[in-house]
Amino acid sequence: MRKHVIAYLHTHWDREWYREYEIFRLRLLRVFDNVLALLAKNKIPSFYFDGQVSALEDYLEMRPQNRELVEGLIRHKKLFIGPFYCLTDEFLTDKTCFSKNLELGIKTAQKYGCNDFIGYLPDTFGHSQNVPDILRDFGIDKCIVWRGCGDFPSEFRWCGLNTVNLVRGYFHDVFSMKANTEVKAEALKKELDLISEKSGNYILLPIGADHLGTEKDIVSQLETMGELLKEDYYFTLSNPFDYFLRVENDFDKFRWDEELRDNSRTFTLQGCYSSRLDLKRYNTICSYKLDLVSRLVKQQRELKYDNLIEYAYKMLLQNQAHDSICGCSTDDVHSENLIRYKKILQIADGIIDEIKFANNFEQRRIINLSDKDFSGIVEFETTNQPEGYELVSTRKGFDFGLLADTQRIPVTEDYTTIYKYLAEVKDVEPYETEFIMPNYTPSDLNVTENSISNSYITLSVNEREVFINGIKLSLKDFSDLGDSYNCGPKENDEGKEYKVLRTKVILNTQMRACLKIDYDGSWDVITMYVTLDKNSSYLKLYYEWENTQKNHILYANYELKAPINTVYSEDMNVLVKRTFDSNYDIRKNLPKTKGLEAKTNTAPMQRGLLIDEKENNIGIITKGLTQYEVYSNNLMIPILRATGIISEPNNPARTTPAGPPIPVTSLQMIGRNIAEMYVFFGNENAFKETLSKVYNYVIT
Repeated sequence: MRKHVIAYLHTHWDREWYREYEIFRLRLLRVFDNVLALLAKNKIPSFYFDGQVSALEDYLEMRPQNRELVEGLIRHKKLFIGPFYCLTDEFLTDKTCFSKNLELGIKTAQKYGCNDFIGYLPDTFGHSQNVPDILRDFGIDKCIVWRGCGDFPSEFRWCGLNTVNLVRGYFHDVFSMKANTEVKAEALKKELDLISEKSGNYILLPIGADHLGTEKDIVSQLETMGELLKEDYYFTLSNPFDYFLRVENDFDKFRWDEELRDNSRTFTLQGCYSSRLDLKRYNTICSYKLDLVSRLVKQQRELKYDNLIEYAYKMLLQNQAHDSICGCSTDDVHSENLIRYKKILQIADGIIDEIKFANNFEQRRIINLSDKDFSGIVEFETTNQPEGYELVSTRKGFDFGLLADTQRIPVTEDYTTIYKYLAEVKDVEPYETEFIMPNYTPSDLNVTENSISNSYITLSVNEREVFINGIKLSLKDFSDLGDSYNCGPKENDEGKEYKVLRTKVILNTQMRACLKIDYDGSWDVITMYVTLDKNSSYLKLYYEWENTQKNHILYANYELKAPINTVYSEDMNVLVKRTFDSNYDIRKNLPKTKGLEAKTNTAPMQRGLLIDEKENNIGIITKGLTQYEVYSNNLMIPILRATGIISEPNNPARTTPAGPPIPVTSLQMIGRNIAEMYVFFGNENAFKETLSKVYNYVIT
């Protein structure tokens, strides 16, 4: 029986990747000029513009004269855009940002006249199980995915959502091949035969690829293919919406209610979650800061900041495109990412300072912007020296009130000492403002040259090793022969464990204590600052060091009491359960056959994880450490991964390139590096409580 191929024309548009944004935009102008001309002359029936609107905005910024044409094509359902503002990575984007992506994308698409949407996710490196619920929140009832599906049919029900699996991906560029018709037909048939194995009577065929233009004779080429392959297939050039209508009765044949991260058939490139951890750290802080300032503006009813916050969110979403936030692009691309992140923080901090100035926050006030009471230790800065508070540090600078005052200009004499104090606050109600008062309650802190503890948690150094409530915490370094996409382990590499050189108490007050621990890092000293507040149920660990070595991966390694089988890690602001084969060791299972990506015990996380098994209990909250690995009883969190190429052709973990072999010097992370995490013990409630304290919505 012949199968009906529903083909659609598209281009997958990375705004930046192996070339920089402005260079790719020049290409975009040529590609989309051609597409619009073909649509306007009815040379093609329709075009699907990659499920995002940022590329269209980039185009019209340079071609404003084509806006009326674009709107007419959208209105007549010849050009399909949205629903996303930008195609972001799903595992490094929290629920707030993912929802904002849809909110801004749909708003923009509707501005141009588009109201038909598919959750189009053709190239993200696996798919979060929380995405279907968010799509439904925006009235979207269908989805297209690719990476991360196992041996799935073309149509399935994913977490209750009608979903199409692009069995052979989205990059079918056979029509652009420099070859004769018979060769093209043979190549196309091979692809269709493979898709057909997983399809019913209909086959969805994307025609296009990364940054690829549409062939001017595509219709006649497809007619020729139909004639050559007529015994097995016949073709209709249409759009994905048409396909969904034709297969609407096929989705219930297979159901899947978990995330999509199976790499047995498609690369999911899990090493990208530890590439360029400086980007991950900025992304995490910017996501938090924009949410914080959005709450503040809403609470203060300061509508004048809405456009500025939307502008900042657009920059953040541009940075969350998968090749950007995953750290898989050129050095110049990531330099621009860092500039965007810094601009976002400037906007967020600037708005906060303006509102603090307007509300006289120089008088030591605190505002709780969360939805529950807040108690704990807070910091505040002032140019005064009030009595009754614990001084922890000083710096030089201008008072924020002076900088926010439009009627004054800072002069040299205003550059003064700024004091940072600690105070304890209790039961500040949601969205309430209170004065920060001195506090003299007893402290439960205990500090020695080799330990730091309170009533809940103890860190000690014994025999040059660190233990937290009896769990050994070490630093382990392994070779990495990989690239920006995949860690490339050296076969049977057992790594090197670094030992403690010395310890020193650097802060010891009634409210907070800090112990400095130096490790012998072979190439340089690695310093870990351990900070503990009174009555706190968690420790803060802050690492700082100069990396001078290339091609290695450095882990903070927690040795638990028993093999680790289950980890709950944060995804879209909720904990998801992942199970592991604790006996599996990637360094003993590297692929030998072309086209394979090694199975890993590596997984992404957003702000933290929890292990809550009978013999194992530990929780970790981080600020920008977004990957973990499990082996035996070891929980391994990369705090540095240093490689130097976008895609290494000889990566031992992936026997086929994932991109171009472009050298990228800054991927080696040479120079100063930092890492930050918080350790606690308990259940899911403890996770939520610690998370709310680390990412607190309090402004002082």
